[in-house]
Amino acid sequence: MRILVTGANGFIGKNLCANLGLRTDIELMLFDLPQTIEDLEHLVPQVDLIFHLAGVNRPLNNDEFQSGNADLTHDLLCLVEKENRRIPFVLSSSTQAALDNPYGLSKRNAEELVFDFARRNSAPVYVFRFANVFGKWCRPNYNSVVATFCHNAANRIPLRVDDPAKELSLLYIDDILSELNRIIEGKLTPNADSILYVSPTYPITLGKLAETVNGFADSRMSITLEQNRSDALTQKLYATFLSYLPTDEFDVPADMKHDDRGFFAELIKSPHFGQISVSRTKPGVTRGNHWHNTKVEKFIVVEGSAIIKFRKIGTDETIEYPVSGDEIKIVDIPPGYIHNIQNVGKGDLLTIFWAGELFDPDNPDTFFEKT
Repeated sequence: MRILVTGANGFIGKNLCANLGLRTDIELMLFDLPQTIEDLEHLVPQVDLIFHLAGVNRPLNNDEFQSGNADLTHDLLCLVEKENRRIPFVLSSSTQAALDNPYGLSKRNAEELVFDFARRNSAPVYVFRFANVFGKWCRPNYNSVVATFCHNAANRIPLRVDDPAKELSLLYIDDILSELNRIIEGKLTPNADSILYVSPTYPITLGKLAETVNGFADSRMSITLEQNRSDALTQKLYATFLSYLPTDEFDVPADMKHDDRGFFAELIKSPHFGQISVSRTKPGVTRGNHWHNTKVEKFIVVEGSAIIKFRKIGTDETIEYPVSGDEIKIVDIPPGYIHNIQNVGKGDLLTIFWAGELFDPDNPDTFFEKT
């Protein structure tokens, strides 16, 4: 299948082309500035499906709204009509089309042109109105508040919030791609009369959006994820935020505590899932020799050889678990058991520790006693 994508260098276009480029059954034909209508005259006869994503939303003057949105759509539809083939036509419009501003009017005109074309030619068309789309590769300081907030927070630029109570409806780029792929798979019925919408959309206030994005930036430096990131919107916003990190700041140095045993470093912490740490232990060294009332842990040796020993409080029996990076095991540390880990190999021991709660110096729940 040959697919024409107009606006291929735009935000939605880049993501769509990257997604479709993974498929071996599709050949992409791309159109964007500075190409002209003459280029479209060459491309349209070759294609089996058209995603018309090209448009204008921040012109130098308002006349460009009409030429870049409605007029370009008209010219492209004329070329399709000349082919006398039922080439499916997908239009990317905006929820702004419901408003009477110059941009909205030009998008609504483009929609009407597509519906008129479909009725005249019994052609399969899909007209989508997208909400505030966000995701990787969206241009900051242009027409997306999410892109601007994520870019600014990632670069430690203060976020400007004029009206914290203002409500937004957000739409994630990958959810759009999933819907557009349904067209390719023949799973979405064309409709010459109805506007299509992509779901889910996510309501959020401007103030909450700024708070969330700033929280992402703070957590990178503190390694503490205060937010609960289990909901879909927060996960998608976090992925978007990371895509705006400066290319020389992907890494954050860990706070490594060195002593004669080796080193210990906390990697990531959260009140929602506890904390993860790593240690390097020299041969013959033992770590631990303590127990907990409620705190639970997991030990994972990824390099070297060790013995993890347990003794239940009030008993004399010692339980031993040999562990090695050659066969990784995840060892649970139940409460009420004195435990330690000893490097019994010839080289250093590398161990990952998970604790089910954050360390609280006022209530450490750690009581030292030898196994």
